[in-house]
Amino acid sequence: MRRFNPIPRRYAREYLEAAPTLVWLVAGSLGIGVIGLRWYVDRGLASVSTFAWPVFADSPAAAVLGALAFATLLPALGRPLETVPINRPLAYLHTLAFVWLVETALWTAVALNLGFGAYFPDPFAYFGVIGSHLAFVAAAYLLPHAARTTRGALAFALACTLANDITDYVFGLHPPLRYDPGVGLAVASIGTSVLAVLLAALAFERIGDETAA
Repeated sequence: MRRFNPIPRRYAREYLEAAPTLVWLVAGSLGIGVIGLRWYVDRGLASVSTFAWPVFADSPAAAVLGALAFATLLPALGRPLETVPINRPLAYLHTLAFVWLVETALWTAVALNLGFGAYFPDPFAYFGVIGSHLAFVAAAYLLPHAARTTRGALAFALACTLANDITDYVFGLHPPLRYDPGVGLAVASIGTSVLAVLLAALAFERIGDETAA
């Protein structure tokens, strides 16, 4: 089956095979996670249980997952992408990181446009936030060039992101918004979760059936 990936492999090689760019991806992703977490500090993070932070602060969580996924490539620095170690635990991590990054970006675009009048034309609150989250998608699509997935990893990622949706709207732990999200955003969130997993299934090659979960 032909895989869909908007990032050409030659560009993925430039970022993932060279030390400066790969280290930048890891450090940059961690930095974005810290900056994002700081943004949440002023928006009720202290009132949320520490165990619920990854659900409430979804963008920092996605950035940290991305950093962890890129960090797993560091031992293979200087070698072709084709020689990067592939196993089931890595497949689960890389698939979850892809799904979390893409779903967070999709959710952000949908949420801000459902509450369009509350954000537009604020340069940062609308254009800045959507633009920065588009970078999540670009980062996510680098991963399939050096990673694989399994049916189990895709099912696990879907279960995690749907559980996140339930927690968000049943327990009110969705990221802070300038408007009442209502049922519309809750339904849209399930759609972005399913779409993110579908995109992962289309982007990643599969580990062989003999090692797949």
